[in-house]
Amino acid sequence: MTFDTVIRGARVVTAADTGVADVGIRDGQIAALGMQLPAGREEIDAHGLIALPGGVDSHVHIAQPSGEGIEMADDFASATASAACGGNTTVLPFCLPKPGMSLREAVQDYHAQAKDQCHTDVSFHLIVKDVDPQTLGQDLPALIEAGHSSLKVFMTYKGLALSDRQILDVFEVAKRHDALVMVHAENEDAIEYLRDRAEAQGNTAPLYHARTRPLAVEREATHRAIALAEIAGVPLTIVHVSNGESMEEIRHARARGSLVFAETCPQYITLSAADLDQAGFEGAKYVCSPPPRDTTEQARIWAGLEQGVFDLFSSDHCPFRFADSAGKDAPGARASFRNIPNGIPGVETRLPILFSEGVVKGRISLQRFAALSATNHARLYGLAPRKGSIAVGADADIALWDPTLRRTIRQADLHHGSDYTPWEGFEVTGWPVRTLLRGVSVMIDGALTGTRAGGTHIARGKPEIRL
Repeated sequence: MTFDTVIRGARVVTAADTGVADVGIRDGQIAALGMQLPAGREEIDAHGLIALPGGVDSHVHIAQPSGEGIEMADDFASATASAACGGNTTVLPFCLPKPGMSLREAVQDYHAQAKDQCHTDVSFHLIVKDVDPQTLGQDLPALIEAGHSSLKVFMTYKGLALSDRQILDVFEVAKRHDALVMVHAENEDAIEYLRDRAEAQGNTAPLYHARTRPLAVEREATHRAIALAEIAGVPLTIVHVSNGESMEEIRHARARGSLVFAETCPQYITLSAADLDQAGFEGAKYVCSPPPRDTTEQARIWAGLEQGVFDLFSSDHCPFRFADSAGKDAPGARASFRNIPNGIPGVETRLPILFSEGVVKGRISLQRFAALSATNHARLYGLAPRKGSIAVGADADIALWDPTLRRTIRQADLHHGSDYTPWEGFEVTGWPVRTLLRGVSVMIDGALTGTRAGGTHIARGKPEIRL
């Protein structure tokens, strides 16, 4: 038996097990796991390192339309380069139609933008903002059957938010075609009421982005989204859960027998609303939705991660440049928080933050880390068994981690297109030192190798709704 590459002596981790082994790779797939495997054409000495499944980040925004004159900081080349340097091998961006563009046309446009640009594999979620007969009757069913087996609906943002009836109509299509719906759960009417009241009182600083999106607007929308899914008889994922009250809605729904999956993000275990309360315009760097909360809610989210309430840990990477009128400093942004583009960069720092704060500090096991960072994403979004696990027959998507490497997160060291990181100066222990995509090293010691493994779009199967 011959191998293209053999990884020697790593501590190999899956969502279920861990142990020292060699990994034999042939034709881009894992061909063998064991001790003293025959030599490969390439030998990687991984003694002292941990081999984890390449990260699957199922919540990223890349080159997404963001309003007139507003531009995201990342295209597919820079976003996937940043992802690879953070130990990821697959990312799932959202496909949002531009005004006047059909959903099918938007998907074609995203494929064209991604072609030959990616350092990782990609697969597109569909954003449903129109509920016309063509979208629901033609485009959406055809795209689901073509391998875009997940879609997202919004309960907030003007031009994106759907009514309850419209959400139910989308759920009906998802049920018919075995697709999984992701929901951004915040009550738009309540937010608009609070925004108008804040501005009338002269409260326009970035901090009021957080204060006009309190826990109640997320908790209520989470409850309502779950109720609608129960009425329609469909599973769903509540994305970027920021607080314990919304988390408890999910826990209660599961106790009733509902199939509800939950996702949280690094900002909800490390950042707080106080970060928005800075002199001048600095707080705009932390504006995202839902907003970061406080240390009490951070502890409750950690409890959910430890206890298994959360299935997914994603970045919600949504990058804008700070010192840019096409980014955070958009026209009107300094006059009112209402005009600050929502979103923060984080695809490269997602996994080091979870590893350092979770594994190193003893909050979660390595197996739980693998599940939260890769395995559950792959299963839930139809990428398994090809992605998300170190197993014979799977793609050789592997991140080698130095669990003792200490680093301070610095914008100067990152690879995204944004000009800042919300985690500037944040110290972590543990960092990926090599990322292999289908057996090809695309990152070594924090730098891209210059060799692309042909990162491409992956058509997905149906979701595994029993993780």
